[in-house]
Amino acid sequence: MKGSTPGQGKYAGFRRSGKRRLLPVRKKLLILRVEGKIRAMSEIKNNEQLHRVGSSEHRSPEHRNPKPNKPKKKKRRVWRVVRLILLILLIMIAFAAIYLVAGGYASKIIAMHDEAVQLVANSSEETFEASRSSFVYDKDGNELAELGGKKKIQYVTSDKMPKQVKEAFVAIEDKSFYRHPGVSLKGIARAALAMVRNHKVSGGGSTITQQLARTVFLTQDKTWERKVEEIFVALEMEKKYSKDQILNFYINNVYFMNGFYGIGTASQGYFSKDIGELSLAEITYLCAIPNRPSYYDPINHPENTVVRQTLILKNMLKDKKISQEEYDQATGQQIALNLSQDQKEFHNYETTFAEYSAVRALMTADGFDFQYQFNSDDERKAYEDKYGKEYDSYASELYTGGYKIYTSLDANLQQALQTAVDKNMSKLSETTDKGIYAAQSAGTVIDNTTGNVVAIVGGRSQDNITTYTLNRAYRSYRQPGSSIKPILVYTPALETGKYTPDTRVQDAPITNGPQNYGNSYMGNVTLTQAVAYSLNTVAWKVFKDVKPAKGLQYLYKMHFAEISKNDENLAAGIGGLTNGVTTVEMASAYAALENDGKYREPTCIDHIDDKNGNTIYRNNHGETQIYKSDAAHQMITMMKAVLDYGTGAGLKLNNQVAAAKSGTTNDYKDGWFCGFTPYYTTAIWTGYDTPRSMQNLTGANYPGRIWRDFMTAAHKKLTYKNFSWETSKTSSDSKSSGSSSSQETDGQKEDKKNSADSNSKSQTDSTGQESPASEDSSSSSSSKGKSSESNSTNQRGGGETDSPASPSSGH
Repeated sequence: MKGSTPGQGKYAGFRRSGKRRLLPVRKKLLILRVEGKIRAMSEIKNNEQLHRVGSSEHRSPEHRNPKPNKPKKKKRRVWRVVRLILLILLIMIAFAAIYLVAGGYASKIIAMHDEAVQLVANSSEETFEASRSSFVYDKDGNELAELGGKKKIQYVTSDKMPKQVKEAFVAIEDKSFYRHPGVSLKGIARAALAMVRNHKVSGGGSTITQQLARTVFLTQDKTWERKVEEIFVALEMEKKYSKDQILNFYINNVYFMNGFYGIGTASQGYFSKDIGELSLAEITYLCAIPNRPSYYDPINHPENTVVRQTLILKNMLKDKKISQEEYDQATGQQIALNLSQDQKEFHNYETTFAEYSAVRALMTADGFDFQYQFNSDDERKAYEDKYGKEYDSYASELYTGGYKIYTSLDANLQQALQTAVDKNMSKLSETTDKGIYAAQSAGTVIDNTTGNVVAIVGGRSQDNITTYTLNRAYRSYRQPGSSIKPILVYTPALETGKYTPDTRVQDAPITNGPQNYGNSYMGNVTLTQAVAYSLNTVAWKVFKDVKPAKGLQYLYKMHFAEISKNDENLAAGIGGLTNGVTTVEMASAYAALENDGKYREPTCIDHIDDKNGNTIYRNNHGETQIYKSDAAHQMITMMKAVLDYGTGAGLKLNNQVAAAKSGTTNDYKDGWFCGFTPYYTTAIWTGYDTPRSMQNLTGANYPGRIWRDFMTAAHKKLTYKNFSWETSKTSSDSKSSGSSSSQETDGQKEDKKNSADSNSKSQTDSTGQESPASEDSSSSSSSKGKSSESNSTNQRGGGETDSPASPSSGH
């Protein structure tokens, strides 16, 4: 190169200027390195901005979430909680296993499982079609009735069962039927929580499969063992039978009230039709009954049946099993029953009471807590609802459990009581529009040795009535009149020690108080005279001293079912009660007086055997001391005067010592006569089903004559004997108390006979005319009594029909 020196060339100028010249390759590398640092710095800056601001416009797509690790942290926390819960459950299961093994429960549960497997393995379709009748026997072992026999069951096969029947039951009883394996975990959990909360096993939480298992294979026992075995059986059934078979078995085995088991029988019984002929309205009407048969009884409580029928139709519409048009048509159809003459079941008086007593015995055996006193109407309502459900459950079990029910009912005494009722009521021939005698009578007889009911009549017999019969003896609550005085007023007064049979009280008019019969008054009288002549003013004064609230406690303790706080007034002492009493209640209370003041539950059940012959209930004749024995004995002495010279003077027995009390209510609507000998206690009521005045009715008239005729027949072959306390008493004071009272009142009677007061004389004539209880205006309007027709609440009335329904929630 011209004029150049070594090292010179095209870069010579750089060197001269003092700058270092770079080779092209190195220059490119340097540029790339600088650009990389700039990008890195830019990214760092962006990240810092993202962390500071957190706004989406500064984020790149991969950094849209400001907390990218939060979901993972949440999941980790959830799993930690789950693992903790599982650990706790495992520990609980371990402790439960140790407890079961140590306590011997493991072997019991294994045995129950094995038994369940065996029960289902040995079953067949015929098992669910077989009759499992229960039988009722009288005291001599003679059969009184067969409950739920083959003649009352018409099995409907699955191919003939209408689809809507199956859909209706699933819609109302078990919506998840086609999804669960036989048991509902939610249902079991609810039942378990209820058991923990109430400290006992309760009903509920059962699927259709479980209900069927209980009905066919098990019992209604409210125990954890039965519940566990029920689950095992249900699971095994689901393995062996199809859902369609199980549902069909169920529909053919549930109880439809009034002796009808299975929907085929119910269809014929209520509509006189085959099941295939029923409309949707009629199908759902029948499907409403089994949930609570007595409450949804279509004969006695059709208004309740319609409510549940409507609920079933709503569920079917919601489940899209029926259209809106079908729903409207069904809800618009008026249901008209057409009871088949071939299917009607005749319930006589002894059978209905035996069924009622047997159901309560089963409830007692399973530990049901009966209640009679309540602090509020809400508490009573809640109990009645609970009682009704339990009663219905056990009533259903009674018909299919294959039980043998042995009773204390005496055929001869039953016939004698019915004859006495029919004979003395024969002239009252008026009938209702249903052909039933308008004037009725009822009575209950208790054996004083055992405390058991031996005869019970709920009305007059009629040759043309062969179907349902209302048993007024334990289902009709009526005003007791003066017959309540011995157990509510006078015996409690004697217990205080302030009164004796000879204590004198002034019989005189009371301002705003009751009147005596004929508005006549006797002046200064003994308590014995007051009882003998049924003086209302004396009873009023004595009850005021005793205090109504205290007096009513005696009735609560003797399980009077319809006494309430509203009865805490003086009118109750002369028979002015809000609801009333039954002949069973009155007979048991009077029997307590005869039994030294000790009460025994009035039942006709001696013992019950299950289908395997095991005795599951036996009446131990338990006693509760209600009155002091001395007070009871004094009361008997006073009541003997009723028959000696009082309102029952014309009714004294010729062959036995006896004590009694009559009762008549305002306007002669109800007449009573209750009394006893050392052998039997008998309570008789007479009146109209719908309360109205009865001509010539007094306690000593129709009911008194019925009492006398029956007691005469019942004691015909029995030897005379005194009350046990009379034969054994040694105290001269006790002797003089009874005799002086009788002598003094006899003298008073003689003076009274010779007086010019004809009204007073009429109280002691041979007809036994008494002074009816006159209530003051405040009580007479509210104390109406519960008639058999008007009282449909709690199944105590229901017109002219009867069945083994729950007649009283408390009783």
